[in-house]
Amino acid sequence: MIITFSIWTIVSLIFLCIGISCRKSKEPVGFFTFAKAPVVKEVTAYNRAVSNLWLIFALILEIIGIPFLFLEQNSPYFLLISIILIFLVIGIIAAYTKIQSKYS
Repeated sequence: MIITFSIWTIVSLIFLCIGISCRKSKEPVGFFTFAKAPVVKEVTAYNRAVSNLWLIFALILEIIGIPFLFLEQNSPYFLLISIILIFLVIGIIAAYTKIQSKYS
């Protein structure tokens, strides 16, 4: 299960890097794949909010992955982790929608 947690951590680090790059960007950053970045009033504040969103997502994702270190293979708790991830993704989309409406 250490391999699984290592892969999970790599994915969390990718989201962490996305959050850092959003914070450093001078242009408004896009959130959805292949979508143009919105026109915003305050680029710095908008990018900071999107960056915080990605950083929090990376942190929560890493915390959710900690049980991989302790669970047996084919544990029913993997289903619970999957359901939590679905709600996490829905939550990040809802949070971004609020950010976009605030700064547009």
